Parts: sequence; structure tokens; C-alpha cells
Amino acid sequence: MQLLSRLPGIGEKTAWRLTWWLVRADERYVTDLAHALAGLKQGIVECDLCCTISHESPCSICGDERRDGRLVCVVERPQDVTAIEGTGDYRGRYHVLHGAISPLDGVGPSALRIRELLGRLDGVEEIIVATDPDVEGDATALYLVRILKPLGVKVSRLAHGVAVGTEIEYADRVSLMRALENRREL
Repeated sequence: MQLLSRLPGIGEKTAWRLTWWLVRADERYVTDLAHALAGLKQGIVECDLCCTISHESPCSICGDERRDGRLVCVVERPQDVTAIEGTGDYRGRYHVLHGAISPLDGVGPSALRIRELLGRLDGVEEIIVATDPDVEGDATALYLVRILKPLGVKVSRLAHGVAVGTEIEYADRVSLMRALENRREL
């Protein structure tokens, strides 16, 4: 229970429930799960180009010649790549920072994969900053704009605002503010 409760999003009660579920589960399943967890980090590498986590380097996205190398989407985490790929619309490349600037947590720009990003700008025309719409994501986006603009690279940011399907009266104040700031001409 103690080990499970250290996982993100798993509190003490959930860890307790999971432990008791595993005690009652089929022994074969528990053994398979234990083997999968034991081998989790084996065969995992960081892509030399985009810094995502993969089983090969370059990763399958960086190795895909059909991808548009002039367009790079910068994200905080490898799972953000998966989310954007899930849209089926983005055909550029990626760069994973492995975090966001957070002075309160002692995370500065040097802790992120920014140096690697700067090393792969040859032929890049636009950087899409797809950091989270929070204080840390905004700080990271502003830092990237400050260092990339002087290099002649176009820098854009994902739009933020009211989610599709949300009624305006139920949207929170910050989302409405962002929606107004990021409005576009029709």
C-alpha cells in the first residue's frame, strides 16, 4: 500500500483498495503485472532528436520522412505528444522539454531540454509552444519566445479559452479571459 500511494493521483485509500483488489486477483494477472513493472524501464531510451521517451532513437515520429521538419511543436511531457498525435491533424515534429519553468519548485530553464531545442533549429520555420495553460506553462512559453524570436524563428502558442461544448455562462473566469484574448477574425 505504501508503494502504490506514492504513485501520482493515488492516495492512501485508493492504494488500500488496489492492494486488496490485487490480493483477491488471479495469481497469473498479478505475476504478469509484476513482470511488466519490473521490465518497464528496460529498452526505453530518450530520442536523440526530440527528447521523447521511446523504444528507439530516433523515435518513430522523428524517423518519419513524411513529417514536416519546418514545424516543431514544443511540449512539456512525452504524454503530450501522444495527446496531440491523437488529433490526427498535426504533421510536424515535436520537442519534449521534460517539464516547465517553476521557480517555486527550483526548476529553471537549465533543467529543461531547451539547449537541445536550440541545437535543432536548422530549417525550422515555426515553433508551436504547446505548454500547459498554467503559471509554469506561461513562464516557459514567455522564456521560449524571448530566446527564439531573436533567432528569426516564428513562435506561436496553442490557443486557450472556452472548451467546445461549454456554455458561456458555465465557463470559468480565466477561460473566458483567455478566449477573449485569443479570439480570431471570422
